[in-house]
Amino acid sequence: YYLLFVFPGCRLLAVELTSSNTKPVVQEFQSVELSCIIKSTVTPDPRIEWKKIRDGETSYVFFDNKMQGDFATRAEILSRTSLMIKNTTRMDTATYRCEVAAPSDTKTIDEINIQLTVQVKPMTPRCTVPKAVPVGKTASLHCHENEGYPKSTYSWYRNSEPLSPDTKSNSKFQNSSYTLNPTTGTLVFHAVHKGDTGRYSCIATNDAGFAKCEEQEMEVYDLNIGGIIGGVLVVLAVLVLITLGICCAYRRGYFANSKESGESYKTPAKPDGVNYIRTDDEGDFRHKSSFVI
Repeated sequence: YYLLFVFPGCRLLAVELTSSNTKPVVQEFQSVELSCIIKSTVTPDPRIEWKKIRDGETSYVFFDNKMQGDFATRAEILSRTSLMIKNTTRMDTATYRCEVAAPSDTKTIDEINIQLTVQVKPMTPRCTVPKAVPVGKTASLHCHENEGYPKSTYSWYRNSEPLSPDTKSNSKFQNSSYTLNPTTGTLVFHAVHKGDTGRYSCIATNDAGFAKCEEQEMEVYDLNIGGIIGGVLVVLAVLVLITLGICCAYRRGYFANSKESGESYKTPAKPDGVNYIRTDDEGDFRHKSSFVI
């Protein structure tokens, strides 16, 4: 800070910094000036440094009279101490510290912090809409995008007309039983009715702009209980007929195993009184007769 003391024949002076805007806001891909102004100093050539602080990490932007890192091709020093960043990106959102060292001053160092916010337009949100829902059932519609900064808020439209967050405030939606959350982008119908049929779309909005998803049709149809019961009865009747047919087929022997045709081969029986003897000289059997007296 600027300190000035007057003593007989003595004056003390400290380096002091100021800024015309300590919280600049810019849209992505545009240029922005980070203002850092030396309000007072007696040092003819003070040392200037810029640092970037993001997510707890500190890195150099301008050091030893040179731009550092990716800032070398898209940043420059203006008016001796201010920093101009061109073609800003979302990664430039951070705290920037301007530091000035003035050895000839009584207070030799001063610094000032600049909080830069780079706004990013929302991307086209992802929308999920059920195609068909029976009357009286719950239906959930979802809308979300994660590129925009600051975070987007969401609004839903049916047939190009905005859905009011408060159904009681608009007579058009008093018959609808839905809940709309602008922060999460969720639209929930607790019990749909025929009037909820239509084309639904969602818009994501933040300070940098907006984006819209394509319309999707949701149909609400009557649930035909009589038709469902009739269909179940028809299926049961078919199953009963199939079962009866199988039982009849078993009784009539259609599923019995067929016997093999012809007689089975039997090994010929050995005649009584005949012994078969094999000799070493013969390659086959010969028989020996024996007579029983």
